[in-house]
Amino acid sequence: MAEAARILLFTHGDAAVTRDAAHGLARDLASRGVELVLPADEAAKHPDLPGATMERPDAVDLVLVLGGDGTMLRALQHALAFGTPVVGVNFGTFGFLTTLRADELGDRLGDLLGGGLRIVELPTVAVETPEGRFVAVNDVLVTADSLGRMAVLEWAVNGADLGQRGCDGILISTPAGSTSYNLSAGGPVLEWEVDAVAVTFVAPHALDARPLILSRGHEVRITSRTREVASRVVVDGHPVAYLASGATATVRMAPEMARLGVLPDRPFLSRYRDKFGH
Repeated sequence: MAEAARILLFTHGDAAVTRDAAHGLARDLASRGVELVLPADEAAKHPDLPGATMERPDAVDLVLVLGGDGTMLRALQHALAFGTPVVGVNFGTFGFLTTLRADELGDRLGDLLGGGLRIVELPTVAVETPEGRFVAVNDVLVTADSLGRMAVLEWAVNGADLGQRGCDGILISTPAGSTSYNLSAGGPVLEWEVDAVAVTFVAPHALDARPLILSRGHEVRITSRTREVASRVVVDGHPVAYLASGATATVRMAPEMARLGVLPDRPFLSRYRDKFGH
């Protein structure tokens, strides 16, 4: 990608975590002639950031994240509408989607800005519910709305009825989300650029509920059959809709692609080894 002249900044939810780094970044960007742009919520968190502007946050060359995977998801969701690449520096706990450690920012800022990033196109999934359509960068979960209550969910793929399952939920994960909740639930890991999703049952009350990988073009319909309790639809960790008994959510791979910036010397498999191999 070309050199970045305007940078949109997202930071950790706790402003204190990145305050010093954000101020140092602002000074470094100013010395390079790069304009620093803040969305409204970031301007509220960092009201005294030198040289920052709120003008034209949709017209930037790069979205830079100082945070963990939660902040990365927030930035990737924001950037979906504009097709802007998102690159992250880890100020969180895990930071699988980030490309640098916090202590590397000063030394490698030029690499992030100078056109040396590789852009990975991350597939997304869309869920259609009675309350609207929602796009997930990580995953869509259908679960019982009552904590500790087993959900009874009927599911079908491309119109083929695959029966009912008692479980904590059905999780449909993108490649980016396959190393998140899906991994903890025993689902398969998908390399980022695989154009497919993983369907994983969370704590199924069955011996034959196995994960399923589906390529683009497949449609998964999940119908709530839990009596007396609604099911909840969760997108990237946030509840977005509810399904009364008999209501259906339909999940498909979406046309939108999230664009993740990575340094060429930090490929997927080396991250996978470093984060999960010990």
